[in-house]
Amino acid sequence: MPKYSAGSSAPTPTARRIWRKELRSAGGIAVLLAAAMTLQASPAWAADPGPSNILPGQDTATPVLVEGIRESVDAKAAPADAARGHLAANKSRYKIPRAGSDLVPLSATATGSKDETVRLQQKHRGVEVLGGQYVVRMQKQDGKRVVTGTSGHYFTALNTDVTPQVTEDVAVRRAVAATARRLGADLDKGQAPRSESGDPAATGMTGEAKGLVVLPKGGGVLAYRVTVRGTAPGTGAPVVDEVYVDARSGYPALQYSALKTLAAPKAATGTAGRAAEGATADGPPAAPPNLVPETGSGARLGGAAASLDIAYDPAAGNYLLADAGRMRATSKGLLSTWDARGKSVSETSGKWPSGIKMFSSPNTTFGGAATDSGAVDAHWNAGQVYDFYKKNFGRDSLDGAGGAVNSLVGVTYYGLPYANAFWDGTKMVYGNGDDEFKPMSADTDVVGHEMTHGIIEHSANLVYAGQSGALNEALADYFGNAIDVTASGTPMSDPAAGLIGEDLCRTKAAADCALRDLNDGATTSKSFLGVSFATDNGGVHLNSTIFSGALWDMREDLGGELADKIVYKAVTEYMTPIDGFTEARGAVLAAAKALGATSGQQNTVKRSFNAHGIVPGWEQALGVDSDTLFGTLNTTDTGVGAGGGWWTASKSNDDGSEPYSVYAGRLDGKGAPKVISPNDGRYHTAPATDGKTVVWTAYGPTSVDVLSRPVAGGPVKTLYSSTTGVAGLRVEKNTVVFEEYDILGGRHVGYMRPADKAPVFTDGKKWNTLTALPSISDNKIAYAKLYPQGGSYRLGVEVVDLATGKAVMTEQLDEPVSLGQTGINGKNVFWLADSDESDGGLMSVVSSGLDGRGAFIVSSEHKPGAFMASDLTVSQDALTLVARTPDTRYRNESLPKLWQLTTDGSRRERVSCNRGEQNYPAAGAGRQVAWLDATTGSTDLVVRERPAGTC
Repeated sequence: MPKYSAGSSAPTPTARRIWRKELRSAGGIAVLLAAAMTLQASPAWAADPGPSNILPGQDTATPVLVEGIRESVDAKAAPADAARGHLAANKSRYKIPRAGSDLVPLSATATGSKDETVRLQQKHRGVEVLGGQYVVRMQKQDGKRVVTGTSGHYFTALNTDVTPQVTEDVAVRRAVAATARRLGADLDKGQAPRSESGDPAATGMTGEAKGLVVLPKGGGVLAYRVTVRGTAPGTGAPVVDEVYVDARSGYPALQYSALKTLAAPKAATGTAGRAAEGATADGPPAAPPNLVPETGSGARLGGAAASLDIAYDPAAGNYLLADAGRMRATSKGLLSTWDARGKSVSETSGKWPSGIKMFSSPNTTFGGAATDSGAVDAHWNAGQVYDFYKKNFGRDSLDGAGGAVNSLVGVTYYGLPYANAFWDGTKMVYGNGDDEFKPMSADTDVVGHEMTHGIIEHSANLVYAGQSGALNEALADYFGNAIDVTASGTPMSDPAAGLIGEDLCRTKAAADCALRDLNDGATTSKSFLGVSFATDNGGVHLNSTIFSGALWDMREDLGGELADKIVYKAVTEYMTPIDGFTEARGAVLAAAKALGATSGQQNTVKRSFNAHGIVPGWEQALGVDSDTLFGTLNTTDTGVGAGGGWWTASKSNDDGSEPYSVYAGRLDGKGAPKVISPNDGRYHTAPATDGKTVVWTAYGPTSVDVLSRPVAGGPVKTLYSSTTGVAGLRVEKNTVVFEEYDILGGRHVGYMRPADKAPVFTDGKKWNTLTALPSISDNKIAYAKLYPQGGSYRLGVEVVDLATGKAVMTEQLDEPVSLGQTGINGKNVFWLADSDESDGGLMSVVSSGLDGRGAFIVSSEHKPGAFMASDLTVSQDALTLVARTPDTRYRNESLPKLWQLTTDGSRRERVSCNRGEQNYPAAGAGRQVAWLDATTGSTDLVVRERPAGTC
């Protein structure tokens, strides 16, 4: 289970234990702030009174912000050398002992005539530290140079060895397998095996190792960074994941999507055909030579005429949507708009599809095709965004050095509507829209949003996960909105001034279909939602308006000219990759002072943050209606087991730096939890128990082992060793059932009885059969099965009586296209089934007798109140689902929540009214349920004896 992002700072020891920091939700990069911020005016140029403010970091001796200094450095040295010299000369302040060797220059940027900003990357014994970036700000004038301030994260506690014990090949296989498992939890017909040879492309994903990094947790965790690309099983949705695999055990310790989307991805509607992907290139096709800048025209989707900066191609004798004029005097870079119509988003995510061309016209007027596709809007809007940054801040393109600006327009979802847009690290990609939304380039704030992601990537480079990801989204929204209202002349007092994407609406009023409202007047830190990285990358869209709302209020009160300069300076000169809301507040306040804001203007900035609850120590635990059994687990991708009055779960240490250990305790909360697993450097995860025995998986350098140990104590036994991966462990009276999976798409359910020396695989590990999602009760197991029949593949649920070995297929009331988790008790077997892939992910809950007969619908996907269910657990009396309700946007009400149903479906209730994400339920006796809850912003194991009812 991914850890949950809680913020950056905590003022008390208790709060520090609860709120361990931003990005902890998926790998725990420990960066907390521990002091209140008292900001004062900057001293004059000639004065050097010493720092006016030093903000200490948490779990590091290096401050995260230093302001108000005027300390001389070598004016003749290169900026990076001068910056490192300053840090080395002030060891007592910075506690950076090797400033000349372990801080590597990333960039040195000049702003105006005298300001210099140097970004330095921390390395530990030659290996890059994730998020370890320190910024030194200087001024140079009249032959002198002074340092005016510093900020960032330098981790002083790192001591880890940097010699990997896992090979790069194993790390790549584990990363791809982890991504395939995360995306393909259900068993879907789209996962049908393609060939007996085991084609590696069967998963639709490949991994590329990007070298070693150190995750700054505690003393550091050495990891391989692996980028996984491809398409999600079943849906075909684009995948670009960053996976960090522990280099000692091979465990995927941190994972998140690298696609910076306009909106949180939603399930596609309609049936997406599996289109074959064409060849792709590393970059766009080469632009024609000798382009001549011209002025053209076209109509925007809203009907307005637009003057377009285009180019004449003398070789072809036509005109291109290629602006060859804006950067002609500097880099000669192009601002180009490409025709991606007919290409699926899966072909454009982080790569360039083959055969695409720039939009062209035989004359200077671009007609209906360019309008209807959104190309005219994309091109005109990209010019507006470029001009905004160039005019206001002197920035030449996204990279600040005249780099090419490329837009792909008209992207589909396998030929179906695609209502989203994203920055993939090299270009903007715009969907073709749908019945409700126009092509996504039709609104200036959308284009500004995506292009700002590119600017952030070339400056603060905020990690797109957890709180830093929410900051990334907030800043993209802020500037997208600022550019839009500036271009349109909309006053900030206009009720629609804070809307994002309102010009995309086809049928509804702007306020009803806008993606976000930065002026909603309601979003504060009390609205913060703790979620796993499997949900919205840890809340990057869910929580962004907390911060963007504060910036919008500041802009309304200060005016756009000053506010925009403050925020831009904060992003480009103060913020670093893993900043949270508190660090970013400090950056904005410091930037305001540096720009000469009056005391009254600085107080306006403070009031804006205060109004949105972003103050030092803002992260306060929300009230819960559940009982905590085990708090702050600091684990990722591991669930909960329960049985016989006991629970079991994995836990790391307080900063998340240690490999996970398996614990067990009583569901009634009595007694202290006990450690079950050995402390041997492996990651011990995904445990299950029946109250007598605990079983779990252990990730090591060469294998993933299934281990067991009695709850009462005794030797640890190795039951099975897999070279790929194991999931879905369940145990009953020393009989263990599990699912083994691999990177070739294979999934096979096996079981081991006390007398078995090797697992018995229910499908014989046949290449053309998949079995998954097992459950066990009363010496019977149930699982989902994908098998060939009559020249095609079918899905069903199979029940095996372990006493006799007899297997029966349950009755199917509909022909399912995917099956979810199974559950079994002494009377019935239950499972999740989807028979209509056009309904956006709704699932039925189905049940039958243990003999496979008498199937009936407990909860129908075709009736009002249907669930988008993802997990299921059962007791003798009730079944509990992880489900979210269909919604047009992510919010608390649409996050995964626990629902409990009677086994006949006659009554359904919410298990808990806690805010935030609820996941990994494990049924106890009666109506008791334990689960992992994200409400407090930390991963807590909690329990309720009975449902809360209605919320």
